[in-house]
Amino acid sequence: MTVIGEAVRVAAFGLAGALVRPAEDAEAVRAAWRTLEPHVAVVVLTPRAAEALGDEVARAVNGGPLTVVMPE
Repeated sequence: MTVIGEAVRVAAFGLAGALVRPAEDAEAVRAAWRTLEPHVAVVVLTPRAAEALGDEVARAVNGGPLTVVMPE
């Protein structure tokens, strides 16, 4: 599992063994998304990260990782 978003919201996931990809702005979010390892099956996004990715998540549905967005 990989978690992408603002450091303050994603850091604790690392304690549970998730790969944490802190991304404080839209460009960092897009870079983290584009460099996901092929074996990643689940991605958790903060709401801001999901907004930054926009349609990129929808385009990855076929063959991409299962992607969920944290509640506000």
